[in-house]
Amino acid sequence: MMENHAINNRQRIFAIIGASSGNLVEWFDFYVYSFCAIYFAPAFFPSDNPTTQLLNTAGVFAVGFLMRPIGGWLFGRVADKYGRRLSMMISVLMMCFGSLMIAVLPTYQSIGTAAPVLLLLARLLQGLSVGGEYGTSATYMSEVALNRHRGFYASFQYVTLIGGQLLAVVLLVVLQQTLSTSQLKDWGWRIPFVMGAVAALVALYLRKSLNETASDESRKNQDAGTLAGLMKHKGAFFTVIGFTAGGSLIFYTFTTYMQKYLVNSAHMDPKLASVVMTCALFCYMLLQPLFGALSDKIGRRTNMLCFGTFATLFTLPILHSLNGVTNPYIAFGLILVALAIVSFYTSISGLIKAELFPPEVRALGVGLSYAVGNALFGGSAEFVALRLKSLGVESSFYWYVTIMCAIALIVSYRLKDPGIEGYLVKAGDRTGIN
Repeated sequence: MMENHAINNRQRIFAIIGASSGNLVEWFDFYVYSFCAIYFAPAFFPSDNPTTQLLNTAGVFAVGFLMRPIGGWLFGRVADKYGRRLSMMISVLMMCFGSLMIAVLPTYQSIGTAAPVLLLLARLLQGLSVGGEYGTSATYMSEVALNRHRGFYASFQYVTLIGGQLLAVVLLVVLQQTLSTSQLKDWGWRIPFVMGAVAALVALYLRKSLNETASDESRKNQDAGTLAGLMKHKGAFFTVIGFTAGGSLIFYTFTTYMQKYLVNSAHMDPKLASVVMTCALFCYMLLQPLFGALSDKIGRRTNMLCFGTFATLFTLPILHSLNGVTNPYIAFGLILVALAIVSFYTSISGLIKAELFPPEVRALGVGLSYAVGNALFGGSAEFVALRLKSLGVESSFYWYVTIMCAIALIVSYRLKDPGIEGYLVKAGDRTGIN
């Protein structure tokens, strides 16, 4: 086990970079699929109807999303039983293989129905990988950081998560400016997947040299990585699901869904909406270390109470205001306010979960509970929003997000501060966190 007091700041920073680099690559690879779908859809799902093609590719994307709970369980078990480093290496290697597989896949014209089947298989691998990445990297980053700066260090998980999405968008814009539409449809869409696979190998190399944070004692514990062991801490498990539901829902509302909301509801020009969201996401990424450091000063529970309170009070008026916005600067300001509120949660999202579980089930507890809450509420955010809009009751979605954030507030209120008083993991337990 790597004792936190036995390493210097340089080694600790390298450990954070190694852990977060894989996180960036994972999310870059995962979202490249969504952004490039418009170009490669005809190659795998031939149809005279472009909408049908996009629905088919979106269906494959959704399957990858639904694989996350399985990934959270599988890689959480590996991390608790065999070590965090091994789990992180396998997850990024699996993402590399999935991306490379998509990059070189023959089209429907070449091998028929085997093409979409293989595409689905590649997405299953990527879904498993990204599902396991969250819990293991959150656990590792919480264990490698010093107690007084743990919030700051752990915040880089979301810095790289958002950064992966931004890099995917930027790369696509560059390709759109340098290649013609026909070139993008013929072969250009493969470039991001090749780059993602290469970047995953770099992350694998960095992770290979990381020190292990899980002790031999915790790995040899009979409960290590088991569901039976996890259920001994079911209070923590359902607590995480409770605030993940609201946290993930509002995160996806103001990130992935917001661009569509600006276009479909506020009737903003699509290109202008893309610029607004790119700038907002960049600022949101920069906010994470600031809010993470704030949690080191005021405590995790206070951060979560701020998130729950502000999200419950301001989600409804912000979404109502954005519905009628015409000025892109006002839209940017409103979205940035919303993302600042969300930052109270996302900056310490992985850390506060890790601090609730003992080391023998920590990665499993974080990964599985997050994946379940995220798949049920975060992953469905866009579908629910569009469905309610189609029924003519779009404002019901505003209330839905508000109510889920209110539940997160109630759950947070019942917490003791894991960073100060301890919650389920109390002083004297084998926390593995110094």
